[in-house]
Amino acid sequence: MTDGAVDIPPYRYTAGMAADIEACWQDYWSEHSTFYAPNPAGPLSDPNHPRAGAPKLYVMDMFPYPSGSGLHVGHPLGYIGTDCYTRYFRMAGYNVLHPMGFDAFGLPAEQYAVQTGTHPRITTEANVERYRGQLRRLGLAYDDRRSVATTDTEFYRWTQWIFLRIFNSWFDPGAQKARPISDLISAFESGARVVEDGRPWAELSPVERREVIDGFRLAYISEAPVNWCPGLGTVLANEEVTPDGRSERGNFPVFKRSLRQWMMRITAYGDRLLDDLERLDWPEKVKTMQRNWIGRSRGAHVDFATDGGAPIRVFTTRPDTLFGATYMVLAPEHELISSLVPAAWPADIPDVWTGGHATPGEAVAAYRLSAGAKSDVERQADAKEKTGVFTGAYAVNPVNGARIPVFIADYVLAGYGTGAIMAVPGQDERDWAFAEVFDLPIIRTVQPADGFDGKAYTGDGPAINSVSVSGLSLDGLGVTEAKAKIIDWLEAQGHGVGAITYRLRDWLFSRQRYWGEPFPIVYDATGLPIALPESMLPVELPEVEDFSPRTFDVDDADSMPETPLSRAKEWVEVTLDLGDGPQLYTRETNVMPQWAGSSWYELRYLDPSNKDELTSPENEKYWMGPQEPGDVGGVDLYVGGVEHAVLHLLYARFWHKVLFDLGHISSEEPFRKLFNQGYIQAYAFRNDRGTPVPAEEVQERAPGQYYYNDAKVTREYGKMGKSLKNVVTPDEMCERYGADTFRVYEMSMGPLDVSRPWETRAVVGAQRFLQRVWRLVIDEQTDATRVADVPLDEETRRLLHRVIAGVRVDIEEMRFNTAIAKLIELTNRVTQVSADGAPREVVDPLVRMVSPFAPHLAEELWQRLGNDSSIAYADFPVADEAFLVAETVKYPVQVNGKVRGTFEIAADAAEDAVREAALAEVEAQLAGKTPKKVIVIQGRMVSIVV
Repeated sequence: MTDGAVDIPPYRYTAGMAADIEACWQDYWSEHSTFYAPNPAGPLSDPNHPRAGAPKLYVMDMFPYPSGSGLHVGHPLGYIGTDCYTRYFRMAGYNVLHPMGFDAFGLPAEQYAVQTGTHPRITTEANVERYRGQLRRLGLAYDDRRSVATTDTEFYRWTQWIFLRIFNSWFDPGAQKARPISDLISAFESGARVVEDGRPWAELSPVERREVIDGFRLAYISEAPVNWCPGLGTVLANEEVTPDGRSERGNFPVFKRSLRQWMMRITAYGDRLLDDLERLDWPEKVKTMQRNWIGRSRGAHVDFATDGGAPIRVFTTRPDTLFGATYMVLAPEHELISSLVPAAWPADIPDVWTGGHATPGEAVAAYRLSAGAKSDVERQADAKEKTGVFTGAYAVNPVNGARIPVFIADYVLAGYGTGAIMAVPGQDERDWAFAEVFDLPIIRTVQPADGFDGKAYTGDGPAINSVSVSGLSLDGLGVTEAKAKIIDWLEAQGHGVGAITYRLRDWLFSRQRYWGEPFPIVYDATGLPIALPESMLPVELPEVEDFSPRTFDVDDADSMPETPLSRAKEWVEVTLDLGDGPQLYTRETNVMPQWAGSSWYELRYLDPSNKDELTSPENEKYWMGPQEPGDVGGVDLYVGGVEHAVLHLLYARFWHKVLFDLGHISSEEPFRKLFNQGYIQAYAFRNDRGTPVPAEEVQERAPGQYYYNDAKVTREYGKMGKSLKNVVTPDEMCERYGADTFRVYEMSMGPLDVSRPWETRAVVGAQRFLQRVWRLVIDEQTDATRVADVPLDEETRRLLHRVIAGVRVDIEEMRFNTAIAKLIELTNRVTQVSADGAPREVVDPLVRMVSPFAPHLAEELWQRLGNDSSIAYADFPVADEAFLVAETVKYPVQVNGKVRGTFEIAADAAEDAVREAALAEVEAQLAGKTPKKVIVIQGRMVSIVV
């Protein structure tokens, strides 16, 4: 003891020693290109690499957005997990590709540029370098030759190239795949395909031909309802709008506006995106989320005749309930309303139908004005209170000829289905509520289950009240049979057709921003888009003084977008020779959404230095191609958060399928296997004013009693963030404990796919484990290697091989916490029996097994054990099966359900011997009684019934 403090041995594994070891080995790995994975072809091939020609493994993390605040301890959870996984498989003999890049376009960098006047490229590149430094400090084994950022000009050149492939393609419904647009043009020119209006192709003007073709492209311009966010000054995709109708970024109100925007025809791939989910090794939760988002519904389009001429078409998933349709409802924006509304109200209608207005025209105009002030989300949220107005018009129910009133109501949306519904109140709760308010008839067409006494019946049952005077009858049929019969009847009578619809909408692909990929598109005098030739790629972002789009009052729904690029006049107006001599063109001034780069980056990792191809076919087929018939191919393991289930993952699948259809890649899907890691959450503390206080300085003085500077505070649990003063950075952890300790702690906190609370004080447990591993090899007083060439006792040997077998399975199944628990058990056992030096027979495999989790420490110990090459390519231990067979088994003995004793017997003992031993063990408890039953469960237990 010295002045009351414990002397620390000079060669103990401390945070300071860890820092030196870690920096040394990180330099070594960089200098020796340790984690470079050889390609089969091209500049990244290396026939002399130790894993050239070995089985391959391609593992990816969802790449981060490099913000200025850097990483907190929650961010690298998945990265460390994949690093442990890939380090193991590299040692197990695989050629492992594990790259990392940066998703660097987007709103945060642009907003920072607007606030500071600093070009977003400058801040983005600085943030990328900071992230690279933080990731390097954690010892992550990336092939850094393959690192990309979506903002790299050479990267977004290929993003633009893919856009041109999509723009120059159309979806052939017969072949169910994308084909070059040139095939479509040839079909029109040859007469194999006819223009919709019947005119010969030769009679169309050049502009008319372009318009026809543009209507088929997978990337197209549309005047369509979009999500307009005045507070951000840009439009948003449906997936970027929260359920309460606000922007995901910034939480601003979002409004429906009709604007001219770029769209991607992702709906053409609805069936394939849905059906191919069955072929993916993904969490069922994510598959369900995509199924629900795509929202495929089978049913029928039904036409209801009107006095206005044009019929009202509805889509229904339950055409079997047509006999129960007693009224119709149109969205207030429906295009047929103006042609349906008569000059005066029909006779004898209830007052509640008119809304208090003198004429149908006045009633409809007033209601449309009221509905137009609400967003779609507000309309759906307010749907419990049913409002609407009668249009004054009637439609004819095709199955029974009944004239049914046509209403407008804001609970029906123009953007969903056909914007019109047939209302069947007997089978739909919303329709029942509306019918009650407006005194409309209710007819049940499905027999409710016995005992049902509610209002609308939404369950299955036989059809009732479904017979027409023409002889059509559905009565008694189940739902499936009734649907099939009514669809056949509708088609035969010309009143409708069987159909499939989708909730999925085409992908809105324009953003009114600066910091994004420019479109490789120009416009000529006709205003129609023209694709630039590949020789003109990349189209680079121009330098501008003002990065900000024009924003508006957050509630100004009538505002119009104004893009930053539109102000760069010298860039926008450009003279080009596109084959017809120099002409003046106008560039597209929108940019692509942030999702563009992340929709294909897994392909660029394969061949990042290839200037002639997106990726060479040989490299793509090696890393991502199908491994067997029926295999979709793709990345072998993709790890990231479940929050990307619909946005990124759906978009990436769409782009990948287009590239597959066009023959550019061999894999049908981008990600064969998906794993969603959990989150690291944190406790936050608030004082009596509700203000957060620094979590690190809070003391727990009694169970559940927390204090900050002697003042009691309350604890809450949730996100980690600066505003809550509970952020812990990996830099802090590396400084206080070392990167390896931080890695081991994060992997030992619990299952990787489960969220867990951060507890800094618990990190010391991981540090003590690594210190024990260090002491097995190194003398803390002299720094000498203390491993001994002495025999290993039999019990420890058997434990060693059980741990080897268990750790291999745990890592392969990504159960890192249980793998570490097994290593701790083995380390504790060896520590107990090795006071004079640990046997090499156990230390060598232990260090190898620790390597995926604590790679710097393992490299250092590996070298101290006399090895002169990196442990990264040492063989991972393999268990000897002979030592996995237990010599004896311990049996608990139950008497009438309660354990009354235990005994140990040879593992291969016969059942009779086990029974005799059990009876002998509990002889005193039996007190001479003869058992009714003696049940032997071999290798597990004996149960005796007296």
